[in-house]
Amino acid sequence: MSLQNVITLQLLLTHLYVLIPVCDNDKHYWVGSHEVEKLLEKGKDWLQMHPARELITLRYLKHQRYLVNEALETLLIDEAVDDETEEEIIPEQKVRLHDVRIERVKQELLQSGVKTVVDLGCGEGKLLKLLLAEKQFEQILGMDISYRSLEIAKDKLKIERLPPGKKERIKLVQGSLNYRDKRIEGFEGAALVEVIEHLDEPRLASLERVVFEFAKPQFVVVTTPNAEYNIKFANYKEGKMRHSDHRFEWTRKQFEEWGNRIAGKHKYSVTLHAIGETDDEVGALSQMALFTLLKEG
Repeated sequence: MSLQNVITLQLLLTHLYVLIPVCDNDKHYWVGSHEVEKLLEKGKDWLQMHPARELITLRYLKHQRYLVNEALETLLIDEAVDDETEEEIIPEQKVRLHDVRIERVKQELLQSGVKTVVDLGCGEGKLLKLLLAEKQFEQILGMDISYRSLEIAKDKLKIERLPPGKKERIKLVQGSLNYRDKRIEGFEGAALVEVIEHLDEPRLASLERVVFEFAKPQFVVVTTPNAEYNIKFANYKEGKMRHSDHRFEWTRKQFEEWGNRIAGKHKYSVTLHAIGETDDEVGALSQMALFTLLKEG
């Protein structure tokens, strides 16, 4: 059997790098999380759309299911980015809710007084850009599971061209909130902007431990959609969520119960706030929880 195609040598080499061990169905060295990063880097231009991406991923990562799940989760998230269906426009102001949301998160982090911040699920770096402009934040880390989003963030932030002082303050890393990661520990503040609703319930439980038990920042900002407001959208259909990758969307009561449970379990105080256009009956477009670590004694 022979295959023919006209592609650049660089793209051909990325295929060979991945597919040779896949066809051999074996690797002769230790396969760990760094291999996930290699796979996503070499396959970034073609693996997402490949009809055999699951088989390729399984064989490349030597059938280690937890690594396979991590890689496929990244690929599926990247796929969902191209399938954006969320229409969150503040009706009368014609302002994108996301812009209002990240500005509010920035202000809360400023008011908290934290000097080091980790943006968990940083996406394309919109919040990071706002944080970098504030001298209060001496160290900023952006982490996301999507390699492609991090590449976009790196480009938009122009990290390679930043003045040395700013460049030293910011770093981007790839990682999953399903596993404890010492790189995110030691930060005074943390932000999870529209992150939790993208996780299935078992993985949400893992995130809770990773953030509130192990990393344990002094101050944590969490935002998520308010499901009650969905009926106000023109294209509303019962059961339809704002984004194709959302696993759930909570009412205000559900979010409050979650926040209180987390605070009680991990020794935080929590306050809830509305973000965006607010309706007397269904509440605001988005909702936010501010967690503050309680002082011992």
